[in-house]
Amino acid sequence: MAPTLLELTASIVSSHAAVSELSTEELVQEIQKVHATLQQLEGGAAAPEAAAEEAKAPAMTLKKAFQADQVCCMICGKGGMKTLTRHLAQVHQMKPGEYRKQFNIPSSQPLTAKKFSEARKQMAKDRGLAENLAKARAVRAAKIQEKKAAAAEKPAKAKATRAKKATA
Repeated sequence: MAPTLLELTASIVSSHAAVSELSTEELVQEIQKVHATLQQLEGGAAAPEAAAEEAKAPAMTLKKAFQADQVCCMICGKGGMKTLTRHLAQVHQMKPGEYRKQFNIPSSQPLTAKKFSEARKQMAKDRGLAENLAKARAVRAAKIQEKKAAAAEKPAKAKATRAKKATA
């Protein structure tokens, strides 16, 4: 016997809830969305336009989405994250550039919580990573200069050798 819409909805939502943490409100919204989608599919009248409009409408404003201590997804409304990149890739199969384009997020707006970024920056300073990077860049620049100087000397030596042979 084929499972009912209610059974299918319960199965799908319980599988999703098992792998991701959902609040009560998010769980109710998820149940409603899945049930409505299954009803549309069962009726054979899947509305691609309605799905596209739903995907484009942000779940919240930019100001609410990017707070100092957390970042929220503007697609599904999930919050409490430090960075959006992994969430976008795993849940929405979307790259950060596509997400920025969809919601007109400027490239100057990081997709991370401000406090998280500041903490990472401070940790890097404490470990001296900036100084190490500067040293490594200086060493690399010196090696490039040495190669350029060596390459410039080779043609000059070849010309001098040819000149000696021609006079001899």
